[in-house]
Amino acid sequence: MTRVVLGVSGGIAAYKACELLRLFTESGHDVTVVPTAAALEFVGAPTWAALSGKPVATDVWSDVHEVPHVRIGQEADLVVVAPATADLLAKATHGLADDLLTSTLLTARCPVVFAPAMHTEMWEHPATRANVSTLRDRGSLVIEPAEGRLTGKDTGKGRLPEPREVFELCREVLARGTTGAPDLTGRHVVVSAGGTREYLDPVRFLGNRSSGLQGYALARAAAARGAEVTLVAANTSLSDPAGVKVVRVETTAQLRQEVVSAAGSADAVVMAAAPADFRPVAPSGSKIKKPTDGSAPAIELTQNPDILHELSADRLRPGQVVVGFAAETGDATGSVLDLARAKLARKGCDLLVVNDVSGGAVFGSAENEAVVLAADGASVDVPRGSKAALAHVIWDEVTKRLPSR
Repeated sequence: MTRVVLGVSGGIAAYKACELLRLFTESGHDVTVVPTAAALEFVGAPTWAALSGKPVATDVWSDVHEVPHVRIGQEADLVVVAPATADLLAKATHGLADDLLTSTLLTARCPVVFAPAMHTEMWEHPATRANVSTLRDRGSLVIEPAEGRLTGKDTGKGRLPEPREVFELCREVLARGTTGAPDLTGRHVVVSAGGTREYLDPVRFLGNRSSGLQGYALARAAAARGAEVTLVAANTSLSDPAGVKVVRVETTAQLRQEVVSAAGSADAVVMAAAPADFRPVAPSGSKIKKPTDGSAPAIELTQNPDILHELSADRLRPGQVVVGFAAETGDATGSVLDLARAKLARKGCDLLVVNDVSGGAVFGSAENEAVVLAADGASVDVPRGSKAALAHVIWDEVTKRLPSR
């Protein structure tokens, strides 16, 4: 059984940690909750004890004979602190150990995840930014807080990401089981997801069946591997992955604008979205009426820009790795892989992830299988499994091709 330490520091978001605890325990993890004294001002010890099934302590003097300030950290497979306040981050950075949680952080030799939550001004303060940078350099995963409503009427960056998404990120970390700095720490990656829409009139559009699930899995996996992630999402209803900046778009033109803008500072760009190939030349400003004579209106289409080809041809950063996706069915001109290899050469990207979508396979499914083709001739077959598993294979291939820093 996987042993998780859930640290809770003294912020208003402490109540959200109750849901995170429930997700861990219901999925079969053994969870020890270690709150700070300030955290108990927001959620009492009986709540943590009832939800975890274990007694709760904040100081090092309870059950001294078991040496909890050393044992808890030594035995953990994962330590996650949610919420992590500015005060807690500062203590962890400077190695202070004045309670059970900070002592546990010093003794832990497993992956450590901090999920910060605080007011925007506190998050943006140079002291906090320096502490976050130091913790990341030492191998901890400090995820970016979400944007939205804060305490009172304030809004901005500093919200604790949704517990479900923090949980999913922690599952990614546990699945990899690595210690030390995650391999994408210090890297900025851009991922696109979903399917674009090209409007015929105010209520109708041309679109496709892309759900965005694979793109979101890629973003979540990259965040779990330490990357700064920008996710450009086209017409999805999925929850924002923890630690990921999400930019929402509708049309292919909007997708291109946001991806190209973000790619200027990116080490890698993964185009998992499905942009519409065509758009109407002249969209109607009012709803197109059905002709009474039974005829159908003629709609003139024009091609959309080829975003993947543009990114591949005009690298916006030296050494940038560009990844494309190909959803193929095969036809009279060639097999799925034949068409994919031709597309890889035509687009000029470094990697092409090939999906056989015959019969609608892959779309909306939690699973995927693919072949990852590389411009250097390499090929990786990925058997059917979770989209998260495929995401990590893709990032493995990307990291092999990133220039050293």
